[in-house]
Amino acid sequence: MRILGIDPGLRCTGFGVIEKVGEQLRYVTSGVIKTAAAKGEDTEDLPARLKIILAGLQQIIQLHQPEQVAVEKVFVNVNPQSTLLLGQARGAAICAAVLNDLTVAEYTALQVKQAVVGNGHAAKEQVQEMVKRLLNLPAAPQADSADALACAICHAHGGQGMGKLATAGFRVRGGRLV
Repeated sequence: MRILGIDPGLRCTGFGVIEKVGEQLRYVTSGVIKTAAAKGEDTEDLPARLKIILAGLQQIIQLHQPEQVAVEKVFVNVNPQSTLLLGQARGAAICAAVLNDLTVAEYTALQVKQAVVGNGHAAKEQVQEMVKRLLNLPAAPQADSADALACAICHAHGGQGMGKLATAGFRVRGGRLV
């Protein structure tokens, strides 16, 4: 099964594609879709940014043919305006999936971190390191890409956390994978 994980953001939307073959996970690709305007351009053009996210994810879906999509849910931010903007970026990401008739699963950041690190309040660096280990990458991916890959990993393991990871040959000791 091929899974596209998405970490929605208005300036940077992270994406990561993995394959699950049996209990093995294989890295396919990852990166970010950047919508931040170049110097001197209008940085407040929300519809243009949403179009970039939608078109970028459409292109990734067509190129890598995922069968399922996992998207991180929006958390309620201190700033309601930021939460609304993030929700719109997330909506563009979900639209890219459903326009291609893909199943969409949604996970909170807490669920993703619990599934990948074993601690729902893990730091970004911990998520990056565990993604690197779980996918046998030569280096830790950039933060937005790592979050998207972590979302895909969470989905691949049924979103059920460390119990599923134990079957992949990892052991939990003191709340950490070894």
